[in-house]
Amino acid sequence: MEFKHKSVLLHETIEGLRIKPDGVYVDGTMGGGGHAYEICRRLSTAGRYIGIDQDEAAIEAAGERLKEFGSRVRTVRSNYENIREILEELNVKEVDGILLDLGVSSYQIDTAERGFSYMEDAPLDMRMDQRAPLSAREILNTYKEEELYRIIRDYGEDTFAKKIAKHIVNYRQKKEIETTKELAEIIESAIPAKVRRKGGHPAKKTFQAIRIECNRELDVLDSSVGVMIDLLKPGGRLAVITFHSLEDRIVKTRFKTEEHPCICPPDFPVCVCGRESRGSVVTRKPIVPSEEEIRENSRAKSAKLRIFERT
Repeated sequence: MEFKHKSVLLHETIEGLRIKPDGVYVDGTMGGGGHAYEICRRLSTAGRYIGIDQDEAAIEAAGERLKEFGSRVRTVRSNYENIREILEELNVKEVDGILLDLGVSSYQIDTAERGFSYMEDAPLDMRMDQRAPLSAREILNTYKEEELYRIIRDYGEDTFAKKIAKHIVNYRQKKEIETTKELAEIIESAIPAKVRRKGGHPAKKTFQAIRIECNRELDVLDSSVGVMIDLLKPGGRLAVITFHSLEDRIVKTRFKTEEHPCICPPDFPVCVCGRESRGSVVTRKPIVPSEEEIRENSRAKSAKLRIFERT
């Protein structure tokens, strides 16, 4: 299956990064190379693009799409949490811009055997990096009920998290949960019929929660924002597109702390903590997709773009 993914907030992101023709840019979640292509075509032969993705299919697809830009492009199969080490290996000390487009790609959702979708029956997987040891199947069959409840409540923000966790544990006492269809049916059985008739698919939030846990998405983001700001040149920018309220909260909080890091009591006449601002938040409010973009790509609906500039 061809790696297809419609890049969200494409023009707003490229504009926000303020591409310099001879700059160095890192894409921490390269995907199929949509944002990457727009960055690369703005670079001169002196510019560099470094694309990171943990998905082998994304690396292959982006490599093909960006072939015309030759030596300007370097792709690395890894998690963006390793950005410092990756840049050290490439002898890059600092960069002009970094981009993160978080969440799951259309390709990953639409490729049934990857196990991301509750709409198709497939083995439970949900790993963005198929070399990783922890899959959705292992989480669902080995985590304690309290752990499952916490994940579904916090990452899925599902009102019925407690009931869903209980139903999962009761089911697996009879047999191991092996497929996406089994999981979707377990979730449906835990939710009252009148609630199931309203809104979206009842399994959506739990699938999202398990995926986030499986790929450590929030932990990786939380520990990486400061590192990425550290790697920016003065005037360099970090642009992050989120699709989940918890992701957005992490980015918003981290950006705010980097801009105003002082922890002195407000009544102190001068700062004594010694923490200095490392830049400023460019987007006081997140940039969101236009109605036209949402009409063309429904998956853009929850997207938010925030940008930070290093001083």
